[in-house]
Amino acid sequence: MSFTFPSTDSTSSQAFKGNKKEDKEETPGSACFVVGRSIFSQTNKSLVRNRASREETKVDAAPVPVFGGLSFSTPLLETPWRNVTWTKEAKEALMDMVKSYKPPKSNLLESRVLLLGPVGAGKSSFISSVQSVFSGRVLNRAMVGSSTSTSFTKKLQSFKISAGCDSTTALVLCDLMGFGEGEASGLTLHDALSVIQGHVPEGHQFSPEQPVKSETPGFINKPRLEEKVHCVVFVVDASKLKNYPKGLSTTFRNLREHISNMGVHQVALLTHVDEVCKETAQDVTCVYKSPIIQQLMATAGTLLGMAVSYIVPVRNYSSQLQLDESCDILLLNAVDHILQYVNLYFQDSLSTYRPLAL
Repeated sequence: MSFTFPSTDSTSSQAFKGNKKEDKEETPGSACFVVGRSIFSQTNKSLVRNRASREETKVDAAPVPVFGGLSFSTPLLETPWRNVTWTKEAKEALMDMVKSYKPPKSNLLESRVLLLGPVGAGKSSFISSVQSVFSGRVLNRAMVGSSTSTSFTKKLQSFKISAGCDSTTALVLCDLMGFGEGEASGLTLHDALSVIQGHVPEGHQFSPEQPVKSETPGFINKPRLEEKVHCVVFVVDASKLKNYPKGLSTTFRNLREHISNMGVHQVALLTHVDEVCKETAQDVTCVYKSPIIQQLMATAGTLLGMAVSYIVPVRNYSSQLQLDESCDILLLNAVDHILQYVNLYFQDSLSTYRPLAL
């Protein structure tokens, strides 16, 4: 099993061996190619080294007993490990917060958030679920596929969130194809970084055989702040954590390192929590009392190389036709969590240009 990354010529490979300062002086597209080569070689070495043992290619995780697609029922914790207010008033307060949100920079109208993750993790479903909460009914505006090996989303799409009365919030959720299996089924890391840097135009159709470069139609050579991504959200599936290949962890960690070097903060969503815990499937307010989900949150942190405090569980709308207040609150808490790190991005960028007080 392998992930798709663009190859580079020997010149780019040598350039990567230089210091970070030299890497930043590359042209907009070339730096991404260097990154893609580095991650590709490290991931492949890891997979080849572990090929003799199938178990070693999986992320190390404590076993979770599964039966019929759901984990066995386990006693819930008496005290939740995170506190959430599950009331109508809390939901309304969260919705008002998102509706009234404005980027800290006065000349910026929108904050752009990019969702990244494996194929079938629930990126498009999360976007549709958030839109559903603010629309008052279940929607599927972000087209959702059912394949777990081939990405349904093929192009960069930006979705605004309705604020009612024909207006939208300042939050824009960006969707694009997931990391897939095989040579032609997934997003390359080069293209992912190009999107974050703001070089990729809206609606660009991704293809591993045609990586984004300066000759790409619509390529944005000098992206403005409003064209860049202000926060990255990684999305992983709780029901597949123990089956993800070990190479995916290497991919995430390398990707996170380069995104961090851009000054972009990252958080994560753990989706499909209702598929790993019977109690949560029956009552989503049990999510933070579930020892199974608590354990899987730690496993997700190991996979992504980030602290559990950056990760929040969500239950997307998939087969439901009616909204559920508790599901809405969990989704809105995730949006609130994301916006906190969007604001950190702007605070960091503002502090860069803020003169020192004398």
